[in-house]
Amino acid sequence: MNLFDLTGKVALVTGSTKGIGKAIAERLAEHGAKVVISSRKADACNQVAAAINETRGAMLAVPIACNINYKEQLQALVDETHAKLGAIDVLVCNAALNPAYGSMSQIQDDAFDKILGANIRSNHWLAQMVLPDMIAKRDGAIIIVSSIGGYRGSMTIGTYCISKAADLQLARNLAVENGPHNIRVNCIAPGLVKTDFARALWDTDEGERRVSSGLPLRRLGEPDDIAGAAVFLASRAGAWMTGQSIIVDGGALA
Repeated sequence: MNLFDLTGKVALVTGSTKGIGKAIAERLAEHGAKVVISSRKADACNQVAAAINETRGAMLAVPIACNINYKEQLQALVDETHAKLGAIDVLVCNAALNPAYGSMSQIQDDAFDKILGANIRSNHWLAQMVLPDMIAKRDGAIIIVSSIGGYRGSMTIGTYCISKAADLQLARNLAVENGPHNIRVNCIAPGLVKTDFARALWDTDEGERRVSSGLPLRRLGEPDDIAGAAVFLASRAGAWMTGQSIIVDGGALA
């Protein structure tokens, strides 16, 4: 048996039209999963799904646009996934936002609420919506993309770090509640990855050199560096792992 085989599995990946989410969706499809490509923009979803299907030579990817900030849109995302692919086996909560940089003493209430709503509450909502599928099958994997920011404070993205720390606890609690149903819930905590989402933190030669020089591996992450951890957690290879976080950070926390 191939421990990483996902043939026949249905995986829903939020924020999967670029960056880490896109890489995760591509690698899940490479290992045989049918994947839902989702983000706010329908045209981006269509393009990524079409590229995966062309590469794999099969209709493995389905595009479904959704704004994770709205519960009714999340429910529609789950309902349409059911209609097109069936019950959900793997949920990857990757979509997140961070509209504020600077001291927490200056953050506006609406930005604070947006960060916690998108990065915590939406993951909670989605878990509630897909868990019945997994409970019925007595099998399933939920993966929340957290951050090493959840393990330490920050001078510039403090509220984001709070939300990612909460995701670690969300995974632990869901793991405890749903473990008796053979459902595994884990986090991946990336370090600084070269994505559009984190561009403000690395998008100068000097900035990239400064950050990467402090890492044991001496380079920033690429989206594909995170995707392998998701394949592991989604597959039989990770069958006895739950309530944990895999830190993938080039050694930043070492």
